[in-house]
This record gives sequence, structure tokens and C-alpha cells, in this order.
Amino acid sequence: MPDFSFTEEQELFRKTVREFCEKEIEPRAREIDEKAEIPDVVIKGMAKLGLMGIMVSSEYGGSEADAVTAAIAAEEIARADISCATAVYYLVQAGWSYIFDKYGKPEWKEEILPKLTKGEAWVGIATTEPGGGSDLAGMKTTMKKVDGKWILNGEKAYISGVREALKYGGVHMTLVKTAPELGHRGMTFVALPIKGTKGIETSLFEDMGRMGISTGAFKMDNVEVDEKWIVGELNRGFYYAMEGFNVARVFVAAACVGAAEKALEIGMEYIKQRTAFGVPIAKYEGIQFNLADQATKLEAAKLLVYRAAWAVDQFYKGKMKVSDVNKYVAMAKLVAPLWAFDLIKDVMIWHGAYGYTKECPLEMGLRGVMSYCIGAEGAQNIMRIIIGRELLGREYMPYK
Repeated sequence: MPDFSFTEEQELFRKTVREFCEKEIEPRAREIDEKAEIPDVVIKGMAKLGLMGIMVSSEYGGSEADAVTAAIAAEEIARADISCATAVYYLVQAGWSYIFDKYGKPEWKEEILPKLTKGEAWVGIATTEPGGGSDLAGMKTTMKKVDGKWILNGEKAYISGVREALKYGGVHMTLVKTAPELGHRGMTFVALPIKGTKGIETSLFEDMGRMGISTGAFKMDNVEVDEKWIVGELNRGFYYAMEGFNVARVFVAAACVGAAEKALEIGMEYIKQRTAFGVPIAKYEGIQFNLADQATKLEAAKLLVYRAAWAVDQFYKGKMKVSDVNKYVAMAKLVAPLWAFDLIKDVMIWHGAYGYTKECPLEMGLRGVMSYCIGAEGAQNIMRIIIGRELLGREYMPYK
């Protein structure tokens, strides 16, 4: 039989992160949602635990953690802040700082990553545009050589961390076209600082959930690109992005599991205390059967999440094909948000009218998890396309 246990180090790590989250994050969860900002004490606390840039090299202050360990942190943070805002602040940087560390220019990494690991800079991702996000080959942003200089023009939208990047500085891993005629083979990643860069205009959206982390947009009008901002090789950006999405999607799925675990914990405590017709409502099969179904799906989602995280780690050890990693990650990202949303919705119904009020924390979870059902870090139907592609072969893809 397979060993489904975590290592002793990982269990100790989970315990340490949970203690921090219960002390510093959970009591502030409603405040984070209402004030639409994560307090510096939380960010600095996560940095002291080694969570900021958790997979980054130790030379920059990172923890060099594997994907399983990083997923544990995402799960625990979302348990504490069920809105998922704090988890998003953590997981976006966990995934994309790893890609920046792996492929970025040394002189640019030396400037950005030590600040990130101290909680003093932001590293995010910017691929989506006003016209859409799933069809990366259809994006419009370009980077062209003009008089010997690289010049950026275009717009990115629905981007996490715009306000945070303006506050702290840092970079967004921005996908641009450098050889449009080559389609996805002609894209390049630019580690773009939006704070203080001439030619960049930012704006913010007001989301329905995850209020503690911003969503925004930025326009690039003849932005002159420093050579050190270019990540890895020219025209390899699409492949770096796909690698980064595999890492980040695992953490998204783990966060959804964490939020659902907290919701189920809240719900079970409530149904034991709430009475109807003289007995706790937990005694009614109408509740118990729903509880059984949701607990089973949650456990299945959690197993799949850590299967996907393990697959990522095996890939980096040279022990698993990327096609298998793609499949497991897409499966985790497909089911974890959808099942978490369904679970939280049902637990809200257990609470009756109280579940529909802001006094009940479950509504924060429903709003937060919804972002990942819609498509943050990859739309659900894109996950289905990936799974189908890896099961049937690329010749059965619905598009080229």
C-alpha cells in the first residue's frame, strides 16, 4: 500500500504554520475582508516563518521548500482566513517567485527576491488581458525592438497584487509577444516593475470576494524594457508560464481545500448545538447524508491535491513525465474549487437565516472560493481540456 503520511518535518511545519495562523490570521479574517487589506503584521509574520518565497533559493532568503510543503502552508492559511485573501497573497508569490528564481536574470533576482522573502516586495503573474485569459495565443501585448531598445505596448487585466506592487514594489511576471507570427512559440516573460516605471498606468477592480488582496490592471504605453527584466530565453515565455501554472494551481487547490475544511468544522459544531423539534439537527438524516457526501468529496479533493503536489516534486526530481503532472494538477484544480464551493454553500444552508448574514464567516469563504471556480489561475473548462489532452493525446485537442 502507498504511504499516505507526511514526513515528520512536514507535520511539524504544519503545526507551526497552524499555530501562527490561529494566533495572527484567524482573529483578523473579518477585518481583512472589511478593510480590504492584509495587515503588515501578518505579512511580516509569514516572512519570518519562511513562507514568503517559500520555494526560493536560500541565497535570497528563501526556504527552498518542495511543492508538498508549500501546499501545506496554502491549506493552513486558507483555514485561518476562509476568504482566501491571505492564502492568495501567499500562493501567488510562492509559485511565481519560484519561476522568477529559476529563470530570471541574477542581477534582477538579487534586487527583488531578498525583499520578497522579508515581506517587502511583491512577485505576481500577469497573463490575462481585457479580451480574455484562457487563449494566451490571442493576447495583444507586444515587446518589439525599436532603435536597439525593447519597447512594451499593451494591457493586462484582472491581475492579482496591483495595489500591493504599488505599495511594496516588486515585479509582475508579464507575458508578452516578441514574435507574433510564431503564436505561443513567440512569447517572452518580462519581470516587470509597475511601480515607478514610465509609461505604465494602473487601475483597480472591486471584486466580490478575496477583498484583502487587490485585483487590477495596467496599461503599457511605449514602456522601455531593461534587459535584466527579460526572464530566461526570448520566445520561451509560454513554456515558463505553463510550468508556473502547474505549481500555482496546486496551491490554489490546496487553499480551496483549507477553506472547505474550516467551513465543515464550523458546520459540524453548529449542527451539534442547533436544535429543531427538540433534538440537535445533527441527528437528522437530511443533514447527516449531506455531511457524509461533502466530507467524502473533501477528503477525495485533498488526496488529489497532494497527489498533484507530489507529482510536481517528482517531476523536478526527474521521476515523472510532464504530461502526468499536467493531468494531476488539472484534476486537482478542477475539483477542489467546485467541490469547496458546493460544500460551503451546503454548510451555509445548515445555518439557515444566520448563514446568510455577515455575522457568519461562511459567506467570506463562498465569495473567495468562487474566484477559482470562475477561472483564477486557469478556467475550469481549460482544466478539462488539459485532462482530455493528456488522456487521449494532442491529436484530439479541440483547437491547435
